[in-house]
Amino acid sequence: MPTTPNLQSLGHRQTLRERVRDALRAAIISGELEPGVVYSAPALGARFGVSSTPVREAMLDLAKEGLVAAQPNKGFRITQVSEQDLDDIAAVRLLIEPPTVRAAVRVIPEADLPALRELAQAIVDAVERGDLVGYVRADHVFHLALLGYSGNRHLVDTVSGLRAQTRLLGLAPLLHSGRLGRSAAEHHDLMDLVEARDAAGAEELMRRHIGHVRGLWASGTEEE
Repeated sequence: MPTTPNLQSLGHRQTLRERVRDALRAAIISGELEPGVVYSAPALGARFGVSSTPVREAMLDLAKEGLVAAQPNKGFRITQVSEQDLDDIAAVRLLIEPPTVRAAVRVIPEADLPALRELAQAIVDAVERGDLVGYVRADHVFHLALLGYSGNRHLVDTVSGLRAQTRLLGLAPLLHSGRLGRSAAEHHDLMDLVEARDAAGAEELMRRHIGHVRGLWASGTEEE
């Protein structure tokens, strides 16, 4: 039997270092922190409303993930990801996530559906606030929660790492055009399929979702 993820613990009970790390990671993915730019720990601390110490600690964690590179006496440079890397990441995600979601649909307990709905709504709420960092974080939590029903911790960790390497530099123009709100609402569409136990439909929606990540959300220029 798959191990049911603890939905109540997702995104909670974190240390300050972990919260700052997650916020910085989301800011990098969304493009709020720009590739190639060097940021100092004090400047980022002021930006996120914390001291420089947890920022420095969090950035060292992100350096291990390859998201930033330490610049002695300057701060941390946001690493750049090539178009080929983004293509490769999307290709691997397509191999893993859609079939995993298809399998998960059959085993998610009815009692967990309301909590999953709340996670989907958090994505919509972030868009309505104009909070791109919050959007990326909420999207991350929702999708990893679904994948968690596979009972395969290694799979979840692998996808988490792949998602961290993704860049969604087109989110800002999509937010201003209103198209990101429509995309956020797709998470409720996915939950509709989950609740209907439509495994094939959920798998197909996940395929489209990852395609958007690589195209529309990465550049903001893909046609609908």
